Amino acid sequence: MSQDRAVVRERAEAVLRRLAGEHARLREDQWRAIEALVVDRRRVLCVQRTGWGKSAVYFVATALLRDQTEPAGPTVIVSPLLALMRNQVESAARAGIRARTINSANLDEWDEITAEIHAGAVDVLLISPERLNNPDFRDGVLPKLAATTGLLVVDEAHCVSDWGHDFRPDYRRLRTFLGNLPERTPVLATTATANARVTQDVAEQLGDALVLRGTLDRESLRLAVLDLPSPAHRLAWLADHLDGLPGSGIIYTLTVAAAGETAEFLRARGWSVAAYTGQAEDADRRAAEQDLLDNKIKALVATSALGMGFDKPDLGFVVHLGAPPSPIAYYQQVGRAGRAVEHAEVLLLPGTEDAAIWRYFASLAFPPEDQVRAVLAALHPDRPISTQALEPIVDLRRARLELMLKVLDVDGAVRRVRGGWVATGERWVYDQARLRRVAAARTAEQQAMREYATTTGCRMRYLRECLDDAGATDCGRCDTCAGPLFTTEVSDTALTAAQTFLGRPGVVVPPKKLWPTGLDAVGVPLKGRIPPAEQALPGRAVGRLSDLGWGGRLRGLVGPDAPDGPVPDDVAAAVVEMLKAWAHGDDPWPRRPAGVVAVGSRARPALVGSLAERIAAVGRLPLLGQVVPTGPSPAGGPRGNSAQRVRALHDAFAVPAALADALAGLGGPVLLVDDLVDSGWTMALVARLLRRAGAPEVLPLALAVAG
Repeated sequence: MSQDRAVVRERAEAVLRRLAGEHARLREDQWRAIEALVVDRRRVLCVQRTGWGKSAVYFVATALLRDQTEPAGPTVIVSPLLALMRNQVESAARAGIRARTINSANLDEWDEITAEIHAGAVDVLLISPERLNNPDFRDGVLPKLAATTGLLVVDEAHCVSDWGHDFRPDYRRLRTFLGNLPERTPVLATTATANARVTQDVAEQLGDALVLRGTLDRESLRLAVLDLPSPAHRLAWLADHLDGLPGSGIIYTLTVAAAGETAEFLRARGWSVAAYTGQAEDADRRAAEQDLLDNKIKALVATSALGMGFDKPDLGFVVHLGAPPSPIAYYQQVGRAGRAVEHAEVLLLPGTEDAAIWRYFASLAFPPEDQVRAVLAALHPDRPISTQALEPIVDLRRARLELMLKVLDVDGAVRRVRGGWVATGERWVYDQARLRRVAAARTAEQQAMREYATTTGCRMRYLRECLDDAGATDCGRCDTCAGPLFTTEVSDTALTAAQTFLGRPGVVVPPKKLWPTGLDAVGVPLKGRIPPAEQALPGRAVGRLSDLGWGGRLRGLVGPDAPDGPVPDDVAAAVVEMLKAWAHGDDPWPRRPAGVVAVGSRARPALVGSLAERIAAVGRLPLLGQVVPTGPSPAGGPRGNSAQRVRALHDAFAVPAALADALAGLGGPVLLVDDLVDSGWTMALVARLLRRAGAPEVLPLALAVAG
């Protein structure tokens, strides 16, 4: 090593001590990365286990690059989650590094931060990948930022690759950013969860990159799987055994509904826990994060919204209620634990419902070619069209439509501008073969996750081999190597409480109040606010299809492959309990129903008809009849988005004369009965018909809510 490199290393060690404490020393691969970035101005890909110190590399490199005779420009860190951004800003401050972030949660600070960047007062700027294609940021800030960037950091770089478990199309825009960087601008990409295929893909996109790949063993983690027979047993196990888990930790669930249910049950059993999902307000997520960091709660019950970017070095355990769809995603989430403690427990409690949830998320993959071509044909080169205005044209839900547009943007076929999207005119090819290979890889990952749960071999070795860690060996710590540490037994008290809790029927069905945008363009004369005199009141359903308690039972009745038949006695009994709670609970209906009306069903007439009959009989209410479907059944089943659903359902039902006569002079609300609330538009449009036919109010009632 030359004297210059020795001096750089000495300075690097000094910065690390400011960052991590007086006893901190650079690992050899940390130094190799810093040397390549600062001295050689190279591009580097670090594939290293969680807790290895990837952030130390870019903060040390930033300090050295900024502390030069001619300081380099600011470091730009592209980071996927707000939680990680907040942690990084705090970490940077410990090393005397001034870090700022531009994201959706601090819109009012953008102008101030932009001015600080231009004035050279910012050492590190953290941005989300989505920000790279915000029109104002892309056109007004990004060009100068790219021209002055001293170091580009791509955190969670597996997101760059569509082979990765958490591919994000916006990350692919980094190729454009890379192309606009000044010559010899160093670039660092980091991840803990990349197998050989993803590593190769990311390295190729970086171009001439030094790849530093280390062992993925985590000596502090003790992996185990507990096979429990039902969701109630899993909740009861947590209630009984949380005190046996060290410190504080994270309980991951696969759905938002499960996170809410689990947190509510554990709080009722005396545990201090908080829920964390992508649907929560940012302020609530921040408060929950801080409570866990401060050890004020035993656990954060979280969805994968917390999967990346949360840094609590002393996290004592990670429990999964339900298995993620790939061992790679699982390795990343469990890697949050045991980073600065000698021992952490990692437990997987798989469920029979996991596969159904995996299938749902897999259904959100890139759409078929005909739907993509329909969108491309609708776009113009000089007249922007909003996402909402595209919905009546293409049969895709909003999230899937936006994902598709992002991919087309990255591929150069469309461009996001103020006001929406425009076509570029560039030729675009639908890569069916690649999409099939990616789908096959996802299926293989799901099978690998099943095998992880049932393997008799070392669990850590299994995960490391899934990540192509060539040095994988038996860990000697997991439940298959060292024997089980936890029993599967649960107390009768906890199990009864869990069964009672999960058996409670009743979720709110909120009414629709606004028509979707753009209906007039497809011949449906509805827009703006739905008149209050045509709206339904808030309704009820027994449960969500994603619920831990009722989800499995309801999927067996209203799922896509469920046979038709009379409503089962146990489900009918749950409806009766729900009606009692609706009448006498905290948020009761405004008036007792005066009659029952069924939504005419082509798919499940026996189920809906018998449900309406049972409700009428138990409530001693007249069964007024049913709103009948008219014309042919809509092709292709339920529509993907609200505009498509309203388009398909508009004028698709009629109120028979006898029902209209029965509604005249009715002295109270109508209970409108259906099997499943998916988009909610069937209930909204049928309620509108009933209100216009004379029903004073409409109370929707269904067995299940999708989602």
